[in-house]
Amino acid sequence: MSTLLTIPGIGQSSVELLEAAGFLDETSLAKAGLDQLVSELERANSILKIAKRAPRRREVEKWLSTARERTGYHPQEHKEDVPLEAVNYEGNPAVLELLAKAPSALPLPVKLLMENALAVSDIPPAVLLNRVVGDLDVRITESQKQRGPNGGAVVQVGEGLISRREIDATRLRSVADLPAASAGVPGPVSSPLAMNGDDRVALIRAPRESTNRGRNPESRFYIRGVLHSHPLSVLFGAMVTLLMMAILPLAVISAILLLLSDVQPGLFGWVPKWSLVFPCALPIAGLAYLIWGVGAGKCRICGQRLFVPKHCRKNAKAHHVPFIGYILPTALHMLVFRWFRCTYCGTPVRLKE
Repeated sequence: MSTLLTIPGIGQSSVELLEAAGFLDETSLAKAGLDQLVSELERANSILKIAKRAPRRREVEKWLSTARERTGYHPQEHKEDVPLEAVNYEGNPAVLELLAKAPSALPLPVKLLMENALAVSDIPPAVLLNRVVGDLDVRITESQKQRGPNGGAVVQVGEGLISRREIDATRLRSVADLPAASAGVPGPVSSPLAMNGDDRVALIRAPRESTNRGRNPESRFYIRGVLHSHPLSVLFGAMVTLLMMAILPLAVISAILLLLSDVQPGLFGWVPKWSLVFPCALPIAGLAYLIWGVGAGKCRICGQRLFVPKHCRKNAKAHHVPFIGYILPTALHMLVFRWFRCTYCGTPVRLKE
């Protein structure tokens, strides 16, 4: 369990948001600046939609105070860690070496996309990284402002201010080392979790290796997509929606038949009295639908309500059955296969790790 959960006011969604922003423990959280932390949490939540809203400034300030109290870190004792002056990195050999090691993205061959019927929305977004191994922090303090021969300031190259998630530069390879990729032939794809099964960011992007072991990638039982932040709530919303869609017509038909049995008992005396249970259950099912079907059934990516009828253009890959619509097929797909495509943005979202 993450040590961040022991800080008062930090829940599971807040931990996921902090880890997505690169703050993995109390030490990295204690060294963060308040303005920087608030800004990065808002930016991470706007991209990943982990929480309903980003933490407020007062909440983050309490987290920082508790983390600094536990770790014994006091910003006033580390004034040298505060960036005081911007420095141009151009021409620095260390920066040039860093850029040479920086990873680059290779475009997927068009033939590969066509053979696998892949759309742009099928490709998961990359994890946003803003630091790599060897990243430089250059700071100038009053005690270090010595004049060089050319009148410029002598600066000190220090370590990073915050311990962040980094890229291991030793694992990087050039394009020349990848003959299969350069020839347009897709090589074996390994799951991000094969390297680190506890990496929460990788788990959001792709399922565990054991989840799809032995399943056909072309089958609907092959779980795919990004992980929903509240999978149980969405599954329960799908169940409630299906229950509501079944009870509503039964309640209307039962109410009409019971009314006719009272007016004309000779013709409708066969109507059973226990059918009154359907009209009585309708308000309860309706309340559950408003809470879980309408409130919790949202797409993680676009935020649209999945179980509410909406007159708009639907995605071409959305679950749809003629004369039935989109809601019933989407709810059934969730319960049976544990993943679905959003009706509106078409993004695959899974409900199982």
